[in-house]
Amino acid sequence: MSVRPDRTSDSASAWRQIAQVPAHTWRVFCICLLGVSFANLDHSLFTFVLTEFSEEFNWSLTDRGWYIFITFVLAGLVITRLGVLTDRLGRKKMLLATTLLTPVFVAALAWVPNTLSLVVARTLGFAMAGAQSPITITTMLEESPARLRGLFSGILQIGFPIGFFLAGLLVPWIYARFGWRYIFLLALVFLPYAWIIHRYLREPQAWLAAREMGGRIPRTRELFRPDLRRKTILLFLGQFLYVFAYGTTILLTAYFREALGWEAEEAIQMVGFSFGIGAFGYIAAAIVGEFYLSRRNTIVLWCWLGGLAFAAMVWLVQERAQMLAIFGLMTFFFYGAYAVIATFIAENYPPELRATAASFAGSLAIELGLGGGPLVVSYVIEASNWQWGFTACAVIPVIVAGAIFLGLKPVPREAL
Repeated sequence: MSVRPDRTSDSASAWRQIAQVPAHTWRVFCICLLGVSFANLDHSLFTFVLTEFSEEFNWSLTDRGWYIFITFVLAGLVITRLGVLTDRLGRKKMLLATTLLTPVFVAALAWVPNTLSLVVARTLGFAMAGAQSPITITTMLEESPARLRGLFSGILQIGFPIGFFLAGLLVPWIYARFGWRYIFLLALVFLPYAWIIHRYLREPQAWLAAREMGGRIPRTRELFRPDLRRKTILLFLGQFLYVFAYGTTILLTAYFREALGWEAEEAIQMVGFSFGIGAFGYIAAAIVGEFYLSRRNTIVLWCWLGGLAFAAMVWLVQERAQMLAIFGLMTFFFYGAYAVIATFIAENYPPELRATAASFAGSLAIELGLGGGPLVVSYVIEASNWQWGFTACAVIPVIVAGAIFLGLKPVPREAL
């Protein structure tokens, strides 16, 4: 007769372990959280002024979709190579390099004179910012106590909504006083963060040990060896469809302005504040996935609830107070799922392939999805309307993504 696990006792034991986490782990967590937050603040700046770029460079709705798609696909290819370099050269070195380069390329958007220069600056800026996600999550997994790796790496993902929330507070003020181009100079404020990485972060012992024992150079094709092939394909597809849906939300600021007729400052604040609410969804997903459900089942639940909330937001709500509530609920589940997805991908692979896997099944799928979502939804919107565009390209894909993750086995906590 099987004995059901005592979830209450298991949770209490885990919380006791939190109190015993060494100071070094907390330091790494804070450094990585700052990095993810700053990187996503930099990323958000471009999404807030898509309308202005469209007007200045005379883009149509589908033109805008194509330019977003091109930048994300190119950035995804660059991030994949940066992930391999992270497994070869080290986590600290690559985090430091990308942190120094991100503000430079993002700030360059303040002066781009044409579409080509915008595509180049945006691609390089987001490639550097996007690479910080697999680097930091891999570092956090390797520097956390074994039983709490999922919790730390999951909560780390709140850097995404924190970055958008901070931008939502700062950008309207800069926009109103200096003009929309100047918002990109905000990226330069975070350059000193590189000194914190240099001074206080070290290479994880797990990576150092793996390099000393193997001495082997990891390659992306190893993710498709027989014992990993199926999970690599399913993880890639699930991540891609989830972020394809996610990618359509890049146009939410434009939706509020172009479909609902809101002012720029109102739309930016709505997106920023809703992401602030969404941060709690990341924390909740990490806790539920660590203590109460398997991470796989948490992903499925959060994807499906997020999809339903998204449908309610675009079909049932237009009034601002209600929009903030429903949009916040959507970000709680829809975005919060990533707190578990990122950890679930990384924990499916051994240390010597972890950053490579996080960059391929994670970041490359993310960039393709982030590019593909805005592109396809632009065509659907032109053919019908914004509501059907978001339904076909966000609600349905995120529900299918949840079903794909059901095809993977949960990773036992003791296997971490």
